[in-house]
Amino acid sequence: MTQTSSGKASAPDAGAEVVGGGPPPAKASGRRFSFNLRESGIYVAFALIIVLFSILTDGGLLSPQNISNIMVQNSYILILAIGMILIIIAGHIDLSVGSVVAVSGAVAAVLMVDMGMPWPPALLITLLVGALIGAWQGYWVAYFGIPAFIVTLAGMLIFRALTLTVLGNQGIGPFPDEVRTLANGFLPGFLGNVGLGPLGGADLFTLIVGLAIVAGIVGTQWRARQARLGYRQQVDALPLFALKMIAAAAVVMTVIVQLARFKNLPWVLVLLAVLVLGYTLLTNRAVFGRHIYAIGGNLHAASLSGIKVKSVTFWLFVNMGVLSALAGIIFAGRLNQAGPTAGNSFELDAIAAAFIGGAAVQGGVGKVVGAITGGLIMAVINNGMSLIGAPSERVMLFKGLVLLIAVAFDVWTKRRAGAGG
Repeated sequence: MTQTSSGKASAPDAGAEVVGGGPPPAKASGRRFSFNLRESGIYVAFALIIVLFSILTDGGLLSPQNISNIMVQNSYILILAIGMILIIIAGHIDLSVGSVVAVSGAVAAVLMVDMGMPWPPALLITLLVGALIGAWQGYWVAYFGIPAFIVTLAGMLIFRALTLTVLGNQGIGPFPDEVRTLANGFLPGFLGNVGLGPLGGADLFTLIVGLAIVAGIVGTQWRARQARLGYRQQVDALPLFALKMIAAAAVVMTVIVQLARFKNLPWVLVLLAVLVLGYTLLTNRAVFGRHIYAIGGNLHAASLSGIKVKSVTFWLFVNMGVLSALAGIIFAGRLNQAGPTAGNSFELDAIAAAFIGGAAVQGGVGKVVGAITGGLIMAVINNGMSLIGAPSERVMLFKGLVLLIAVAFDVWTKRRAGAGG
C-alpha cells in the first residue's frame, strides 16, 4: 500500500514493483506503467512549452546563445524562487523580495562605488544587510504574530522607500569587474575545445560537467529507488525508471552541449547549481527541512510534536533576506548599476515560479527543483514570446493564464485524491 497526497492508502499500480509478496491487488488497473500526474505534470508541461516555442521560433529558442541568455537573464528570479518555495511550503508569503533586491543593490553600489570598498567585504556586508532585513520581518511574523502578507507588504513599501532615499532618481555604477563577471561572465576554458561533428566545437570541461551531473542524477535516483524497495515501498517499474533517467539525461546534455557550443558554463549558473543542490539536501535530508514541511502541513500538530515553529519561521525569513540580497547583487552586476526601479515585480515572478512548480496554496507541499522548473517555464515564455515579437500585454496575459492553470491544477488534484479516497 502507498500513501496518496491526501494521506490515505491506495493500492499499488500495475506498472510498479513492490517487494515483500502479499496477495495481488483485487483488481488490476491494466496499465503497464504508473504516472503520478501531480509530480510529473509540471515537467511534461515544461517540455510541451519548449516544443511549442521551438516550433514558433524555428528553433531559435534552443540556439546556443539563446539558452545561455535564458539562464543568465533569469538567474536572479530563480535564486528568489528557491527562497520563496521554502516560505510558501511553511504556509507564508513574502511580497517584499523585489524591494529587498533593490535596496541590496543600492547598498552594494554605495559600498563599492561611492566608498571604494573592495568587493569581497562589500558583498559580505550586503548579504548581512539582507539577513538583517529578513530578521526584521521574521520577528514580526514569527514572534509578534502579524501575518506574513501584512509584514512583507509593509516591507515592500519601506525598502522601496529606502532605495529611493539612497539612490534618488539616479543609478550608481559601474561595478567592479569581478561583480560583473559573476553576473554575466563565463568559466574559462580549462581543457580547450573538442569537435562534435556537425555541431562544431564545444568546451570540453563543460561537457565533462554535464556528464557528471547526469551520473549524479542517475546514481541518486537509483539509490532512492533501492531504499524504497528496502522499505517495501512502491516504486516505478524498471523500464519506466530507465525511461525517466534517459529523458532526464537527454534534457541535461542538450542544455549542456548548447552552452558548451556558445562559450561554456556561466558563473551564475554554477552558483545556481550549488544553491539548488544545497537547498535540495536541506529540504530532503535535514531535520530543519522536515520541520518546514511539518509546519506547512499542519501547524497545530507541528507545535504539539515539539517543533520550534517560531524559530523555524524566523530563520526562513532570514534565509529569504540573504537570497534576496544575493539576487540584488547579481541583478545590479548584470546591469552594471544599481537603479531605483530595480526589482519591480520580482516578487510576483518568484511567487508564480513557486506555484507553477507545484507548491500548494495551503502550504506543506513543494520542491526546490519544482520551483526552478516553474521559474524556467516563466523564463521560456518571456523569451519565446519576445522572439516571436509578441507585445508585452500578450506576454502578461499568457503568464497569468499559466499561473491560474497551475493553481487550478493543484486544487483539482487535491479534490481528485480526496474523492478517490
